[in-house]
Amino acid sequence: MNPVTVSYAPHIHNHASTSHIMRDVLIALSPALAGSVLIFGMRAAVVIFMCVASAVVFEWGYQKIMKKQETISDLSACVTGLLLAFNLPVDIPLWQAVFGSGVAIILVKQFFGGIGKNFANPALTARVVMLISFPTAMSTWAEVPNAVSSATPLELVQTGALQYMPSNLDLFLGLHGGSLGETSELALIIGGVYLIARRVITWHIPVSFIGTVYILTAILGEQPTVQLLAGGLFIGAIFMATDYPTSPQTNSGRLIFGLGCGLLTVIIRVWGNYPEGVSFAILFMNCIVPFINKLTMHHALGGKKA
Repeated sequence: MNPVTVSYAPHIHNHASTSHIMRDVLIALSPALAGSVLIFGMRAAVVIFMCVASAVVFEWGYQKIMKKQETISDLSACVTGLLLAFNLPVDIPLWQAVFGSGVAIILVKQFFGGIGKNFANPALTARVVMLISFPTAMSTWAEVPNAVSSATPLELVQTGALQYMPSNLDLFLGLHGGSLGETSELALIIGGVYLIARRVITWHIPVSFIGTVYILTAILGEQPTVQLLAGGLFIGAIFMATDYPTSPQTNSGRLIFGLGCGLLTVIIRVWGNYPEGVSFAILFMNCIVPFINKLTMHHALGGKKA
């Protein structure tokens, strides 16, 4: 009789890999990519190319210099570069876009050990660094054809210039000022549905994040529809807050995480000096993910805490 070897759980296997997951994320981002070029013109394609290409070069160069295993084939650098580009204005100087890619790949991702070991979303962290380093360039919005104003809807709410507010349909389609990939909610929702259908992400963080912002701004009388459709709420909730290494591991933890992100976003938008709050909210919640995991982690029946 042949001996039977029994290994420790879990015993579930599938064919998912980092490259497959990143490929799905890139596919999910493609509607927003197409929308950004249609809305902002070919300059958007140039910014996107520079961010993605420089992200790949930075990752390859750092790993080459440090004599580490090359991982550019897993497509994670492409995703980081694309997400960073989607958080930038179309007229951003290209050297600043390259600088942002360097911050995301080298300082946030590689310095902490590479993919899966970063404590915060690389693209989001790079955006915040750029907001602090280049405030004028990061808050100057190009005019959008058929749009009433080049200012972002959140800026119009903050300044009280509601007569220039786009219609709800224009907000949904993305015909207004803003960063490249954040304006078209239609494109982002299509991508989000694809990721959920492919089981790359679950619904818990996007729904709790977006729902919290809508409900709280409705209670406060702060233009809930505009708060929902404007700014970086959808791209943040669907593509950044759901980042595997920086989000909770349990569904209950994800709900807590999304609720916290939504609450902080509303606090910053309503009472802060900065009209947008998604990036700062997600980064703050990234820092407390270990505590959320500890609070919500399931234990095996009869098991003891480590």
